[in-house]
Amino acid sequence: MLGVTGMGAQSDLVVPARATSAQATGWVLRSVVEADTEVIAELRATVMRADLERLGRYDEHRVRQRLRDSLSMQHTSIIMIDRELAGCVTVRPSEGRQWLEHFYLAPHCQGRGLGSAVLRTVLGRTDAQGMTVGLNVLQGSAARRLYERHGFVVEAQDPIDVFMVRPPGASAAAKA
Repeated sequence: MLGVTGMGAQSDLVVPARATSAQATGWVLRSVVEADTEVIAELRATVMRADLERLGRYDEHRVRQRLRDSLSMQHTSIIMIDRELAGCVTVRPSEGRQWLEHFYLAPHCQGRGLGSAVLRTVLGRTDAQGMTVGLNVLQGSAARRLYERHGFVVEAQDPIDVFMVRPPGASAAAKA
């Protein structure tokens, strides 16, 4: 059985070309390996820099170290397009729910439907398990709109983070 890493089997998941954007078709989730850690740390630094600077929180070392310290090899998948690392996503169990974190897309892959395609796949699996999904996003981040389109709602917030939650089936309910 094919599965998304962190939610079942750790085999690669090839997603058929059903998305509307050419950039969001034919992507693959593969298991993360140790050699990916520094690439993901650099990706995190790149994609989070503008928001962290806006919030006065960017630290060149800390942004990378936080990834190194918290990356769950067991629950993280690498998003590949044409054999190129396009991003990553972690879905790990925590406190009675699944926790979505380290969802980063390379800048040239953003805004083309890939994030929605990956989220649909990941959330389809958590919905099938009947699991609530939580995440946090930086205040003012454009990613918040993506999460809201997929059924996430604000659970709590502070001056830096917005904590969001999505009960099982929320995306389907929002479209009904």
